[in-house]
Amino acid sequence: MYIPKYYKVTDVHEIEEFIQMNAFATLVTTKQGTPIATHLPLMLHKKGDDTYLTGHMAYGNPQWRTFVSCGDVLVMFQGPHAYISSSWYSHENVPTWNYQAVHIYGKATLLDKDEVSEDLTSLLEKYEKHREQPVLWENLSPELLEKEMKGIVGFQIKISDIQAAYKLSQNRNEADYENIIAQLNNEATPNSKQIAEQMAMRCKK
Repeated sequence: MYIPKYYKVTDVHEIEEFIQMNAFATLVTTKQGTPIATHLPLMLHKKGDDTYLTGHMAYGNPQWRTFVSCGDVLVMFQGPHAYISSSWYSHENVPTWNYQAVHIYGKATLLDKDEVSEDLTSLLEKYEKHREQPVLWENLSPELLEKEMKGIVGFQIKISDIQAAYKLSQNRNEADYENIIAQLNNEATPNSKQIAEQMAMRCKK
């Protein structure tokens, strides 16, 4: 990913937090030279000194069969994004787009049945535990779990490289930066307000 110096993020803790909060990812591999992608939720795990992403996809999805032949896979995590009008600057310029994105590279391998069960247990804990009637692994019938497990393939990705870009108007002067935040908060889209919030948070750091 091309990242100008203004926008490069290197704080690993900050990047991991971003992944946890924006966990629905795009997984990209190649099949006979053609890129293919799947959109799916992933979990971040630490194992000793190594960091992994784990997830699962449908058995009928041919992408998992490319893990052996494609080398490193690419995983993309996307945060909020918003159009930035150059009318918000104090000088003439062109419009642009603000965004947050993280790219992960690593080797993907398949999980065995017990590892898939463990990962799905963690996934349900993350997204269900806070609900009034949580759908947790231990609450589901063995018959249903056995049936569903036959239809999926679990995998893990050992992370070898992380690239993160937060393009949040860091190259603008203070007055323009504050005006961009104000203008974004006046926009009707949730993404614009989320980008404004991210920009305001970075002012406080």
